[in-house]
Amino acid sequence: MKLKAIVAFVPTRDATRARAFYENVIGLRFVQDDGFAIVMDFKGTMVRIAKVGEYQPFPFTMLGWEVDDISTTVRALTGKGATVERYSFLEQDELGVWAAPGGAKVAWFKDPDGNLLSLSQHPAPARTPSKSKSAARPNAREKPKTAARGRRR
Repeated sequence: MKLKAIVAFVPTRDATRARAFYENVIGLRFVQDDGFAIVMDFKGTMVRIAKVGEYQPFPFTMLGWEVDDISTTVRALTGKGATVERYSFLEQDELGVWAAPGGAKVAWFKDPDGNLLSLSQHPAPARTPSKSKSAARPNAREKPKTAARGRRR
C-alpha cells in the first residue's frame, strides 16, 4: 500500500460563507465546487469543505496551521475579521496566544460554522551534541587498559 497525500476535511452548513472565510481570511486557494464540497488548496494539500446538513461542531481543534510568527499571524487574521477564542482555564497573552509548557505557542479561532481552528508556533528542536565516532566507540585494535597489578619479583 502506498499513500499519496493527506486530504483534510472540514464540514460546513453554508458553503458560500465557508468559501469566503477560507479563501479571504485564511488565504486558501479555491480549486472547484464539485457539488459535494468546496475544494481548496493549501500549499499542495487538498482541503475539502464538505457540504453537510445539521451537525454540532467538535469542542476540539478540527484543523490547524503551523506558523513561524504566531503574533504576526494572529494580528493578520484578526485584522481580517477572525476572533481569537479565550479560555478561562488557560493563561493567554493580550493577543489570545497560550504558551504551552513545552515551548509551543497556540491560538484558536472559529470558522463561520463554529469549527475550532488553531495556529501553532513550535520551538526549534533542541540539538544534542554529537559524539565523535572515536569518542563514542573505542578503536577495536586498541587493547583495553587494565588496572596495574603489583610487581612480580
